[in-house]
Amino acid sequence: MSTTESWQVEEVASQFSPPIQTDTGNPIQFFHLLSLLKSKPRTGWVRNGIPSPESIADHMYRMSMLALFAPPSLSSRLDIVKVTKMCLFHDVAESIVGDITPMDPVPKSEKNRREVTTIDFLAKRVLAGVPGHGAAELEAIWNEFEAGETEEAKFAQDLDKLELLLQAVEYERLMNGEKDLSSFISVAAKIQLVEVKAWAEVAIKERNVMWEGWGKKPAVVGEEMRKQLDDYYGKASSN
Repeated sequence: MSTTESWQVEEVASQFSPPIQTDTGNPIQFFHLLSLLKSKPRTGWVRNGIPSPESIADHMYRMSMLALFAPPSLSSRLDIVKVTKMCLFHDVAESIVGDITPMDPVPKSEKNRREVTTIDFLAKRVLAGVPGHGAAELEAIWNEFEAGETEEAKFAQDLDKLELLLQAVEYERLMNGEKDLSSFISVAAKIQLVEVKAWAEVAIKERNVMWEGWGKKPAVVGEEMRKQLDDYYGKASSN
């Protein structure tokens, strides 16, 4: 992947087979793009040799389900429908951009540029002329998630991390400790809301028991990996 600004969404879209159609006035092309999220595996799992890894759509689906089980302390004050839409929308750009991870040689600023331009392309070109407010809502809610300033966005971002944590624990269990996914588990330190932290703590306790049963200890995440995660997610929450 190029780390320069040579990446342009229109050029990438033209290289699809068939090329991505724009300005059609109907959402069918967008619906076809969504199928790519069902078939594209999550990059981090592929890199770690996980057999038959989850797709991008798998990840977004469980995130959305997690949102619907928000505890009363959150559901009473947050727009959970909006949070659920954030979970469904947040990785839509990856249908064209691909799943860029902290380990890839693409700076976070460049990743963001590619995704911003892709969401704009989807909303204003692929969905151009489509009746209703879906295109505008897609762009607005995606941008709100990325900004991470509203309570809804903070909750959705925490669910993004929690879903990753859960999947990592499940893959370790599936492979009977032959894979140590501590670098993914460490994302728990980036969770902000106390309610989501409580869920994460349960998953981590389960993991600790699992590793004790195998008579092993998981690895300690190194300084270089922590720095990559800090650059990608920001410093660990102190809440």
